[in-house]
Amino acid sequence: MQKAAAEKNELFSAQLAPVGRETVQDRVYTELRRALIGGLFEPSQVLTIRSLADALATSTMPVREALSRLITEKALEALPNRSVRVPPITLARMDDLLRTRILIEGEAIALAASRMTPRQIAVIEGMLGEWDEMRALKAKKDVDREVTLNQSFHFEIYRACGSSVLIPMIESLWLQSGPCIRVAIYAFSEAGEVDTAHYHRSIVAALAAQDGQAARDALVADISRPFAFLRNKMQAETQEVQDT
Repeated sequence: MQKAAAEKNELFSAQLAPVGRETVQDRVYTELRRALIGGLFEPSQVLTIRSLADALATSTMPVREALSRLITEKALEALPNRSVRVPPITLARMDDLLRTRILIEGEAIALAASRMTPRQIAVIEGMLGEWDEMRALKAKKDVDREVTLNQSFHFEIYRACGSSVLIPMIESLWLQSGPCIRVAIYAFSEAGEVDTAHYHRSIVAALAAQDGQAARDALVADISRPFAFLRNKMQAETQEVQDT
């Protein structure tokens, strides 16, 4: 019996690869990816390997490797001086991102509408409460907290869609559009625009009613608004330069 068990273990060893620990590179990549998705970096912001390594308390090698992965994913751009930057905002890029987000995220939220439990609805309602508390502190605006809370709200919903294929696609889109959202938050604040929570409440109401189409429509209104606002702002600035 012991011999048979030993032979079985040898067979498993030949078929299964060892499970390694998460590497430093993986942790660096995960942290930089989280920051990009959350909009913690601004468009056109230059990132140097040394400064990132210092901030992450690691050597330059895992940072360099993580940046290479993010460049491949189109989340960052390589510069001639061996640094990298967050891609700048252009009208064509915004239109492309918005169109794709509407298609992918719209489908995810429509699927989630029939799957979200009362507990999950309560979680996103709690996030709205956090948003109200944060926005009440007008003298202490925390953009980092705002973009992070916005991301948490959306992904809490998307994870309920039941699709393991859609989630990585959505993460990739947020990886590329996160910096745009950060700029939009600043722009909305300067212009005194209606708070994002207004749109999030419409989403929650549709989800609570298990109305997939209403949830999709509310999401489209929510994610289209910052892109439209930035588009108008950029066009106005371009026209102003041309007129001078």
